[in-house]
Amino acid sequence: MRFNFLSAIVSLVVLGLALQAERASNVKIVTGDEFLVIGIEARTSNAREATRDSVIPKQWKEMRSGLLSKIPNRIDSSIIALYTDYESDQNGPYTYVLGAKVSSADKVPESMVARRVPAGKYAVFTSDRGPVAEVVLNTWKRIWSLPQSNPEIRRNYKTDFEVYDQRAADPANTQVDIHVGIK
Repeated sequence: MRFNFLSAIVSLVVLGLALQAERASNVKIVTGDEFLVIGIEARTSNAREATRDSVIPKQWKEMRSGLLSKIPNRIDSSIIALYTDYESDQNGPYTYVLGAKVSSADKVPESMVARRVPAGKYAVFTSDRGPVAEVVLNTWKRIWSLPQSNPEIRRNYKTDFEVYDQRAADPANTQVDIHVGIK
């Protein structure tokens, strides 16, 4: 039996496309309404977050130290992690805001900002259950692995956000939704 190199390559391509389709099939496409977030803000990048100089864990520590309770006009008990002001794509710098949905941007506490999340189309990825850092990173890796040529999920790199609701109450057994802005 002779090995057919071309057949092997075609098989690998088909397998890769099938895996990408499977990953994309667990995604909901929604049209989200505009909302406001008040929280703490930092400029970072995925490259920086992979180093000891990461800022996102510091923001979470600050939020857990009582800062969340100082956010006025909260709509619910969820925490929102907002990614916005992308310089380019997932490889460039972006602004990370950690806070909560609010009904009004009146009386923004000192050291916090108010940000408007635009209405638009979002692909919603739901993480598996498990340790928060693990499931969130694994879901982002899944998102990053999707090709930009995918007609259903072409990111616009304007605004993405994570929702930490009652399913995220236990950091060891968390599930979150990641909303990715799409064209």
